[in-house]
Amino acid sequence: MTSEPLKIDVEQIRREAEEMYAAGGFSCSETVVLATMRHLDPDMPERLVAAATGFAMGVGRSKCLCGAVTGGVMCLGYLFGRTRPKEQGSEKCVALAHELQESFRQNHQGVLCCHVYLKDMDFAGPERKARCGSFVGEMAAKVAEIAARELEIRD
Repeated sequence: MTSEPLKIDVEQIRREAEEMYAAGGFSCSETVVLATMRHLDPDMPERLVAAATGFAMGVGRSKCLCGAVTGGVMCLGYLFGRTRPKEQGSEKCVALAHELQESFRQNHQGVLCCHVYLKDMDFAGPERKARCGSFVGEMAAKVAEIAARELEIRD
């Protein structure tokens, strides 16, 4: 993480993530990673955004697992995960990822699957884009909230 003191405004992160997604160019998973990078760790490698590309549209367009959730899990892994076997952090990171996905489940019919939320929607249409944009904002904000709490950063 960058050595500069951070200030996290969860609602600003939510708004900016939603605006980035609405502007187009990045998928749901990529946008959550990009918003996290811009606000929580500007030193995060851009390649992490690229790593999120395959999670778009529910993992390779399968609509099986919301890309906003997977992008959020990637960010939590980057911020709190481990890089060596038996290194400290594994259990904590897994618990934080569980918290993130459980938050999404509680807010949305108990499932993580895109096809449930996008059923009967034109994938290129504005209704689908708006729904996915709200998920992107929600997950970017939740990652920021978790990071602020765990890193003891106050806004």
